[in-house]
Amino acid sequence: MNVRSSAAVLAAIAVIGAAAPAAADSSPSPSPSRQALPSALYGESDPQYDGVWRQSLALLAQHTVGVEPPKEAVDWLTGQQCADGSFAPFRADTGTACDAETMVDTNQTAAAVQALAALGGHDAVTGKALDWLKSVQNKDGGWGYMAGGASDANSTSLVVGALAAAGEKPAEVVKGGKSPQDALLKLALPCDAEDDGAGAFAFQPDKKGELVANADATAAGVAGSLGVGLVVEPDKDKDKGRSGAADAACEKAKTPEQAAANGAAHLTDALAADGHLVSALPGAEDQPDYGNTADAVVALAAQGATGPAAKSAAWLEKNAADWAAQSGPAAYAQLILAAHATGTDPRAFGGTDLVKKLAATGPAAPAGDASGEKNGQERKDEKEKDDSGSGSGVWWALGAFLVVGAGAGVLVNSRKKRRQP
Repeated sequence: MNVRSSAAVLAAIAVIGAAAPAAADSSPSPSPSRQALPSALYGESDPQYDGVWRQSLALLAQHTVGVEPPKEAVDWLTGQQCADGSFAPFRADTGTACDAETMVDTNQTAAAVQALAALGGHDAVTGKALDWLKSVQNKDGGWGYMAGGASDANSTSLVVGALAAAGEKPAEVVKGGKSPQDALLKLALPCDAEDDGAGAFAFQPDKKGELVANADATAAGVAGSLGVGLVVEPDKDKDKGRSGAADAACEKAKTPEQAAANGAAHLTDALAADGHLVSALPGAEDQPDYGNTADAVVALAAQGATGPAAKSAAWLEKNAADWAAQSGPAAYAQLILAAHATGTDPRAFGGTDLVKKLAATGPAAPAGDASGEKNGQERKDEKEKDDSGSGSGVWWALGAFLVVGAGAGVLVNSRKKRRQP
């Protein structure tokens, strides 16, 4: 969602929230060298915080557009699973069992489930992963990034997507009598919220217990409230009366569907002026946020707000190619999923073949799969681009989520406030 937002949106939460005290008690793991990275891994930047995340998004995006991912890439992902079913961002030595020091999390686990469920044939892996996710569900019905951490909109929505991808009904997965949708409803801002926050979702309550509108969390909250994951089919639910929901006035969110409609309306307002969201990073407030914009496109498409989604997808077509080249495989995957959700051709996305570019960041495609073919020099060039842009991947995400974790990532582009009639 942009925990879903960019190549390593999820990476940064490991530095904040529930994980911070544990991290302070132990020495950080050494970063694997470029030469030591597995050949089956997509991208060449340090996978310490986002290896499973970017691998999952890459495989999911390829499958979504009809490309068979390389078997070794799928095997690498399944091999990252711990015995209890969870996934850590990156395990350099999978021959050593996971223990209490292994930093597993719900986001990597949920992303892996979505990818492997889509690919099919991995029921044992996804079943164990879902069992672990259910075991760490909070009493409010949601999930935090780390087991036991406070529920947040992004993590909860990613797990909702994993449950749905595996054929389960998220609303029926309850803890303490509460469902994931109950948790998301508690994170939805009311229609009379100040600072143009009406209808948005917060990541988590801030230190004062207040909800602060956040673009990433709003995109996630819309999808999670609708019970969908990272993949949304074009024109989804267009005949169910939601196509005009993004233009409706904000109404008190008594149901997940209304919360999703309010969130989509808020995103529509935020995107109205320029077609894109802007960064919440200090000093970069005037810069476009490509990852969050891609997530917003998917969320709007899920809601049935096809017009606003198409407008922002068109903006991404014109402007996001350089960002994806710098940020790596998960960024290409996000753009592919945004293109797919709006019925846009990802192989001709503003003059860029996103599918080919994504394939070039990973291992060789299966023989005979022309959509993933690349010569050695082309792959080398793409790898160099990915590595040279790693600063805007994992480490950019670290800064971004320090902002998100503090509750400061406010949707800043709204042009009007929707109030309850």
